[in-house]
Amino acid sequence: MNLAICVAIAPRAFLQIQVPRTERTQRQLFVMTGGTPPKRSPLWIGTHSGTFHCDEVVACFMLKNLPEYQNAEIFRSRDDKALREKCDIIVDVGGEYDHAKKWYDHHQKTFTETFKSVCPDVSEDFNVVRLSSAGLVYSHYGERVIQSILQREKGIQLSPENLKLAFIQIYRNFISELDAIDNGVPMFEGGEPVYKVSTHLSARIGKLNPSWQETGVDIEQRFQKAMEIAGREFVENVLEVACSWIAARDHVRAALEEAKNVYPTGEILVLKTFCPWKAHLADLEKEYNVEGVPKLVVFNDGTSYRVAGVPVTPSSFLGRKFLPTPWRGLRDDDLSEKAGIKDLVFVHHSGFIGGAKTEEAAMALAIKSIEWPEEQ
Repeated sequence: MNLAICVAIAPRAFLQIQVPRTERTQRQLFVMTGGTPPKRSPLWIGTHSGTFHCDEVVACFMLKNLPEYQNAEIFRSRDDKALREKCDIIVDVGGEYDHAKKWYDHHQKTFTETFKSVCPDVSEDFNVVRLSSAGLVYSHYGERVIQSILQREKGIQLSPENLKLAFIQIYRNFISELDAIDNGVPMFEGGEPVYKVSTHLSARIGKLNPSWQETGVDIEQRFQKAMEIAGREFVENVLEVACSWIAARDHVRAALEEAKNVYPTGEILVLKTFCPWKAHLADLEKEYNVEGVPKLVVFNDGTSYRVAGVPVTPSSFLGRKFLPTPWRGLRDDDLSEKAGIKDLVFVHHSGFIGGAKTEEAAMALAIKSIEWPEEQ
């Protein structure tokens, strides 16, 4: 059914225009007796109507963070002909992926693209999960989206090198999850999980769809709300990676580059500024071709100096080199006497970390631990 909108073209004179219901849901209907109608957006982003999902919600949000689509409106439909005639870019619908035409669907049987296949410079680790519409849009426009958000939120721009790092990290810890969930990729092979995670972003966005008991719901308003929620989390992730994660990586990089000046073998790293270091060190070891070499990290955690063992993997409880067994579980004077080092505070009973009052004491603890005979 079509509705008539009265648009004023002269005082008390009206032109009747027929507007499809699908368009009415995208724009407020105005009955005006004077003046001019609201300016229409020159561009349209198309996606499917009905139940929405996190991947196209995030895809639309990312596009609206690009200057050319900032004021674009969203047209939701499953009519491929209407979408292609009306829209400048289409995501998650249409049965075709064609970057030249700006069509980004992933549901067709022939679709096999991954982050690695679209962005060949990234690691082989990203060649497993097929992209969703979020991953497709991110692969093609993500770097520009990141810079746009950082310019708006913080007034900064990343160097090309750091932009590439942020681009990969944001895919790793935000977009890849959306791709995997939308494509039904299990987190592990074999058997059913012993519990279900129902509070992740995709689940929360899904719950914004009208329930089977709700009637008279404006699903287009729900879609806008979904974009706000998902968009806020995406922006927070971009800011965390660009303003915190990259800065931490720079600190760890500096420590790794100075390692042989600290101790000739490069087995002891000194972090001048405390920051999350385990995952960064694992990555940077590969970049510098020193995998497995660093054994201990010295840093000040804000209260005292620490000597921590480097784990075999960032999440492992097993270390490459822990502090000597005879010192474990001891504290203060007992520890200092046993180790022959002044100003020690403690060594954990498992040996993965120890503390000292001064940097000199922490360094002595680290050096003696490195030189301690291998324990069987």
